[in-house]
Amino acid sequence: MSRKAPDSHLISYLEFDELPSNLAKNEYIKDNSGYLRGSIEQSLANPVTGQVAEDDQQLIKFHGIYQQDDRDLRNERRKQKLEPLYSFMLRARVPGGIATPSQWLTMDKIASSYGNDTIRLTTRQAFQLHGIVKRNLRPTMQAMDDVLLDAIAACGDVNRNVMCNPNPVESRAHFEVYQWAKKISEHLLPNTRAYHEIWLNGDKYPLKQDVNAIHEPVYGKHYLPRKFKTVVAIPPYNDVDIYAHDLGFIAIIENGQLQGFNVTVGGGMGMTHGDKDTRPYLAQVIGFCFPQQVLAVAEQVVKIQRDYGNRVERRLARFKYTIAARGIEWFKQELNQRLGYKLMNAQPFEFTSNSDRYGWIKGFDGRWHLNLYIENGRIKDEGDYRLRTGLREIAKIHRGDFRLTANQNLIIANITEQQKPEIEQIIAAHNLKVGSEVSQLRRHAMACVSLPTCSLGMAEAERYLPSLLDKIEGLLSKYELSEHPITIRMTGCPNGCARPYISEIGLVGKGPGRYNLYLGAGHHGQRLGVVYRDNITEAEILVILDELLARYRTEREDGEFFGDFLIRTGIVVPTDSAQDFHLELQSAQAS
Repeated sequence: MSRKAPDSHLISYLEFDELPSNLAKNEYIKDNSGYLRGSIEQSLANPVTGQVAEDDQQLIKFHGIYQQDDRDLRNERRKQKLEPLYSFMLRARVPGGIATPSQWLTMDKIASSYGNDTIRLTTRQAFQLHGIVKRNLRPTMQAMDDVLLDAIAACGDVNRNVMCNPNPVESRAHFEVYQWAKKISEHLLPNTRAYHEIWLNGDKYPLKQDVNAIHEPVYGKHYLPRKFKTVVAIPPYNDVDIYAHDLGFIAIIENGQLQGFNVTVGGGMGMTHGDKDTRPYLAQVIGFCFPQQVLAVAEQVVKIQRDYGNRVERRLARFKYTIAARGIEWFKQELNQRLGYKLMNAQPFEFTSNSDRYGWIKGFDGRWHLNLYIENGRIKDEGDYRLRTGLREIAKIHRGDFRLTANQNLIIANITEQQKPEIEQIIAAHNLKVGSEVSQLRRHAMACVSLPTCSLGMAEAERYLPSLLDKIEGLLSKYELSEHPITIRMTGCPNGCARPYISEIGLVGKGPGRYNLYLGAGHHGQRLGVVYRDNITEAEILVILDELLARYRTEREDGEFFGDFLIRTGIVVPTDSAQDFHLELQSAQAS
């Protein structure tokens, strides 16, 4: 006789044979999917429409794919009685952001053959392709597979691409840290062979376990309640924004030797406008583990979220809400019990930057690394700035690798002393940017894709931020602040893909041409910003920044960052609790 779970979301539904009737819709989709198969193959074979079936739109996310349509053309096509111009966004999994030249060339070729002639480097160190029509999804997956790239778990309710500092140049321990990031990524992959059956015409790789045994030893039949993001940071660089993620490992390196990792849990950026139950959270440091304990810690943290995450209300299903509902002490006790040992006390560390180190950097082994500036991560040719062509030419001769940064930039890595002049020549011939050509503000700026393809976008982001930066640069010049680094990030909706809530100036889309303005975050991503003004236009944004930058020029202390200045002077009051986050909005509106 099957057992049915009680109606509380504070229990593990995986303990029961029959799902309760009050779960979020996605839980039933996963339950009936046959371990992520659904009717995807039938949807792909349907020539009548450019979309896939409604339930399959959720399942393809686990395969690294989002269905989208061109919102610029939506109304016109409706008038012509045509269905929306459907296409698909594909995200390739790149653990730690490191890719080979052959992988780069393959993604470049796919972008021309099947995509919209651009590549996007994401804030999660992954490749993203846009504009792929349904009939080209399978050829795209197979082309990626030929160079050992895949899109497994790049999206969906699983642990996604594991991020890591992409430039391990200071010691051999840095490369060891990257190896652990890669191991975490592989260890937490889904076990189902659905990806290989659907996209690669069969299972080409051995399963972790026999198919007739446990299908998903980490995730279970219903996977996680929501997406889960893991990162690895190497102090003093917080370029992966470790506090913004569900699970983090901060490498502790002493005398060039990796000692282990401080563990962080419970971060997350997404929220919903007007919903006071939702908000961004910063991760908390809970202890220290040795390298050989990393995989066990990662697995058990994920399993706790699997068992106790909210499967009733999807808006509250992220790991940050699981910890908020039960408390950090409960979580630590649960983790210790599952591990069979207690994490040690956290070790001292310090972050001094969350930006990239642009230009040429020489590594411990004598090889060179070139960090290029890529505006909003978009790889394309534009006039004399032939970024995509130049990178293609470099990939043809490069004997090192390419490294995608969490700030949407690119490192051409492991360049020998002998090959450096050849790379420099290609850089100059194609007018590629190494950072010095753009302002400090642009070097510390990011935007999500948003319109026209993202279905969640409420306002422009990638297409608009460059023009707004032109105007803000004018203000910085006016007050002789151009050389002062200020982080600024923009998203078209409150999901926060570009992590705006931990940037000193955060802009979150509220509607066409209107944004919420967040101020006061820590320059290194260590403190949340708060809503300073709600639902404002560009003109209002510029007036506010004009006033604040004028004060920053005359009242700042030596070496004081903009966000710290706003807090010290009382212009912004930092949020100390979950409730305060939305109270700050009320206060700002009242003033």
